[in-house]
Amino acid sequence: MELDSKIYIAGHNGLVGSAILWNLAQKGYENIVTRSSAQLDLRDKKAVEAFFYEQSPDYVFLAAAKVGGIVANNTYRGEFIYDNLMIQSNVIEAARVFGVKKLLFLGSTCIYPRDCPQPIKEEYLLTGPLEYTNEPYAVAKIAGIKLCESYNLQYGTNFISVMPTNLYGPNDNFDLEKSHVLPALVRKMHLAACLEAEDFEGIRADLNRRPVKGVSGDASEEDILRVLSEQGVRRLGSGETEVEIWGTGAPMREFLWSEDMADACVFVMQNVDFQDIVKLSDCGKEVRNVHLNIGTGKDVSIKQLALMVKEVIGFGGALTFNTSKPDGTMRKLTDPGKLNRLGWNHSVELEEGISKMYDWYVGG
Repeated sequence: MELDSKIYIAGHNGLVGSAILWNLAQKGYENIVTRSSAQLDLRDKKAVEAFFYEQSPDYVFLAAAKVGGIVANNTYRGEFIYDNLMIQSNVIEAARVFGVKKLLFLGSTCIYPRDCPQPIKEEYLLTGPLEYTNEPYAVAKIAGIKLCESYNLQYGTNFISVMPTNLYGPNDNFDLEKSHVLPALVRKMHLAACLEAEDFEGIRADLNRRPVKGVSGDASEEDILRVLSEQGVRRLGSGETEVEIWGTGAPMREFLWSEDMADACVFVMQNVDFQDIVKLSDCGKEVRNVHLNIGTGKDVSIKQLALMVKEVIGFGGALTFNTSKPDGTMRKLTDPGKLNRLGWNHSVELEEGISKMYDWYVGG
């Protein structure tokens, strides 16, 4: 990938795409093409074809996707499988038809079986049932992996799939109804710390930036306290402030700073071809599951994570765990050994990343 190569980033406004865009800019790449979802609906095959015909990109980072946490995945099951299948199929097919030199497809470690051996190796894909709550999203991502793999084998394309672990960082989704666990914890504890300090102006400022269920900072104090309570941020009868967290706190999760993930993606695009991964995977005659995990190889429990966020933010109240709510998969720790052997390792550890994320959140 040369500095003057034309590069299309699909999904450049999201957590993943914005981090890749920033990383490429830092490395001196300037010929970058982007389109918002309002400008280009990637579910529309004809629109995608017209875009590729007009722009003729050399390289494609496919980071566009419909994403969300447990509640969103489990509630909007049809939307999650349909939208993601259409987005990735249209972009990957257009990349083949219009001769893209290399495409990087970003998936998720939720593609692996619910009760997968730990740490998770790439070859464990399709060896058992998926976690029910995010099965439609996972099936769509598996289809994307197999589409890239099959195109490489039939058409000789150079389409690579990477599976990042749980990501967090700048431009994350802090919508309390749809966000993943780490941004949700950061926002809840920020609001709880404001409530604890009786800093109602801080709460109003937060809700003006990101309203919750239509409630902004201009709402009455009563409405604001009600919506915060619904989201698990409330005052107890004793006067103490609490944050309620879904589940038991026991599930283990691995987290990767989004800018580390972006660095890994650009590294792969610059230095790794599909055949390199085939050789490293030692597939034999049957080439399958030739994708790369991107992770740290380290995990913490949700309870440990909550305590880390609590300390970073300086929230002094109580943490309670609502055990009537689902935990999801109990453990998802990746084995990033293949990517490490190809020459890339992560650099930001979790506590540092949480601090950087909170600084970004309150600064924005």
